[in-house]
Amino acid sequence: MAYNVLYTANATVTGEGRKGFGKTDDDRLAVDLSVPKGLGGDDGVGTNPEQLFAVGYAACFHGALKNVSRQAKANIENSTIDAQVSLGKSDEGLDIAVELTVTIPGLEQAEAEKLVEAAHQMCPYSRATRGNIEVKLTTKTA
Repeated sequence: MAYNVLYTANATVTGEGRKGFGKTDDDRLAVDLSVPKGLGGDDGVGTNPEQLFAVGYAACFHGALKNVSRQAKANIENSTIDAQVSLGKSDEGLDIAVELTVTIPGLEQAEAEKLVEAAHQMCPYSRATRGNIEVKLTTKTA
């Protein structure tokens, strides 16, 4: 598939992978990385790939939701996306799963669900993960 690149993020990680340091080439993001206790680590002060993925997916999904709501002329002013990214063992090794809880106050449930599904079709993170990992969507209106 050919496409025109609109933006490329560049990041470098040093150290021991999950116990290291990551930063972007523009210095806008610089983070210590640590391993959570649930993965056998010391639960240090740093973040981890699952937290970074959760923030990235939630932000991308919210952008897609804003886009489809503008097209539908729906007011989602106080909407939020809560993302949970889980790492677990499967027969193939370690896998991730995502749960997105989308809250859109003030809309009817059916309208909110329609917008969430449209956002899921549009969101680049959803498109990239489709068929590769489990993504559960929950829509709330209050």
